[in-house]
Amino acid sequence: MGRIGEKLDIDFVVSTGDNFYDDGLTGEQDKAFEESFTQIYTAKSLQKQWYSVLGNHDYRGNAEAQLSLHLRKIDSRWLCLRSFIVDAGNWLKFSLWTPLLLSNHTFTDAEGHTYDWRGIGSPRAYIANLIKDLKLALSESSAKWKIVVGHHSIRSIGHHGDTKELVSKLLPILKANKVDFYMNGHDHCLEHIGDTESPIQFLTSGAGSKAWRGDIKKRKTGGLKFFYDGQGFMSVQLTQDAAEIAFYDVSGNVLHRWTTTKLLYSSI
Repeated sequence: MGRIGEKLDIDFVVSTGDNFYDDGLTGEQDKAFEESFTQIYTAKSLQKQWYSVLGNHDYRGNAEAQLSLHLRKIDSRWLCLRSFIVDAGNWLKFSLWTPLLLSNHTFTDAEGHTYDWRGIGSPRAYIANLIKDLKLALSESSAKWKIVVGHHSIRSIGHHGDTKELVSKLLPILKANKVDFYMNGHDHCLEHIGDTESPIQFLTSGAGSKAWRGDIKKRKTGGLKFFYDGQGFMSVQLTQDAAEIAFYDVSGNVLHRWTTTKLLYSSI
């Protein structure tokens, strides 16, 4: 990542959640923060702002700790919020959000994992407000490129497959507001699927750990362009009229590259 980051002269890094395995952080003083973040991403090119969302594994620990200002004092690169919007000028806007709690709003699941939903309040109200804010941000934006980042996948042939709640609740919003890319983690793989009914590209970059699972859904997904069951990462290069997405293995070798363009001016 450091070598590719230097080559591309990156502006920032995005983390798609599940930042600390297996069960998030125990608190603000948890040494795992420095051991798994500060002491790992040491390359000069990676000393930029990191925008991070929470994944389901992060909620198994002390989710409030990852949101705290204390961690930013330890490492100023770290910025983790439940949801936020980054407006990078008049041609790029991307929204990041934590899991939608999906259909399970309990504090424990069937496997006995406990989730830290403090700060959420009413799950129903939280989800409604989150969707409302996203709709407003996307509809009011005149940005050339619109990107939404979440933890769970919308489309995937990996271990977890499609997330039906996001297909029904989120995908229509993305289509209506002409979002270009939906990026996520959750499945431990690299993946590129194009929507069969719109220009949206679904990009999974969750191959930071626990990859090589050999767990692929047999059901075919239309629009599949690339799938890699190993470790790696993804880069995004954007100009006002072009985008290039690249997936890399752990050695920085390009596994898949995809480009698209947009007209600078819309015809009248």
